[in-house]
Amino acid sequence: MDSVFKALADPTRRLLLDRLREQNGQTLRELCERLAMTRQSATQHLDLLRQADLVTVVRRGRERLHYLNPAPIHEIEERWISEFDKPRLQAISAIKKQAEEYAMTDTPASVPTYVYVTYIRASAEQVWRALTDADLTARYWGHANVSDWQPGSDWEHRRVDGSGTVDVFGRVLAAEPPTRLVITFDDAPDAELPREPSVVTFLVEPHHDIVRLTVTHENLANEAMFNGISQGWPAVLANLKSLLETGEVLPQAPWEMHRAHS
Repeated sequence: MDSVFKALADPTRRLLLDRLREQNGQTLRELCERLAMTRQSATQHLDLLRQADLVTVVRRGRERLHYLNPAPIHEIEERWISEFDKPRLQAISAIKKQAEEYAMTDTPASVPTYVYVTYIRASAEQVWRALTDADLTARYWGHANVSDWQPGSDWEHRRVDGSGTVDVFGRVLAAEPPTRLVITFDDAPDAELPREPSVVTFLVEPHHDIVRLTVTHENLANEAMFNGISQGWPAVLANLKSLLETGEVLPQAPWEMHRAHS
């Protein structure tokens, strides 16, 4: 964690993180405009943030978009904040947030894009199979992701309790095995008021014996959905990482831990 604390020690780098928190997915030019900073200075600070895994870069055509990566901060929280402190701190945070919302205007705030990065000791082909094989997804997700994974095809997130209930569904927007999968993600199939589905991108980048898996979740409906997937994706990806590296999922379902301590 030395690189994380070193990166956070500089006020300019903290300001960069604040700007990305306000508007995630910015180009270098956009960051420089908002901070009145030269490209060279911004690049140096962003390089240190990337080395600490606090910022990740996602390519979109010719653009390089910068996103916050919450994983290192999450690890710090797990190490130094006990489970007994979390409910009290969450209550204080909720009071603070509500007070700030009352002080703001009625203009609705945009929901940020969620980005999570993890490193897995596996090949790109193994990670791709884990993302698209119904039996494997059933093991680490508790749901089977069912599709032929061809662009334009439907996919379903089915329960494995025998009911066949579909909790999430969507469409495959892009499939480039074994490195890139883009899907729509609709977790409210029975909603009275249909909404535009969110979009999830899985980017698999191999490097020798490991891969970097970046999950980007965009077009989120509201803060409640952002908070939900902020708890869900780390748990699911931790289970996936354990399965690929050890052959077994975690001893207990990690997503149950949040509910148990909430």
